[in-house]
Amino acid sequence: MNKTLLLIPALTLSAAASLACAAEPSSAVATAFGNTVMSVYPDGRSQKIWLQPDGTWTGLSRRGNPLAGKWTLKGEKVCLRQSKPPTLPISFCQTFPEDPKSGIDAKDLTGTPIHLKLVNGRAGKTAG
Repeated sequence: MNKTLLLIPALTLSAAASLACAAEPSSAVATAFGNTVMSVYPDGRSQKIWLQPDGTWTGLSRRGNPLAGKWTLKGEKVCLRQSKPPTLPISFCQTFPEDPKSGIDAKDLTGTPIHLKLVNGRAGKTAG
């Protein structure tokens, strides 16, 4: 399984979850627009993603490789479905951090503990 597929605690990219963007995103999602959602791993490396209001996201893996896909809401969770690089057709859903000062502890798709935090601005953005 592709370990660069993080998001959000394994964001819980939930299995082909109802992929239809909600008209009004939750406050956590709206707060992420224009900012960076960072997943920090126990080894200190981090994965970064940037959500767009149109339901797409881009990111950088822990190795600096470009990531991309689509996001949707399922209740209060953000579900990511990765398309770049191509991977299994699943979504992973996770609660997003709303407070840049604290973040939340979670697990990625493989069960690895991560700390999710919101960073103001586009931290380290070089992905297209």
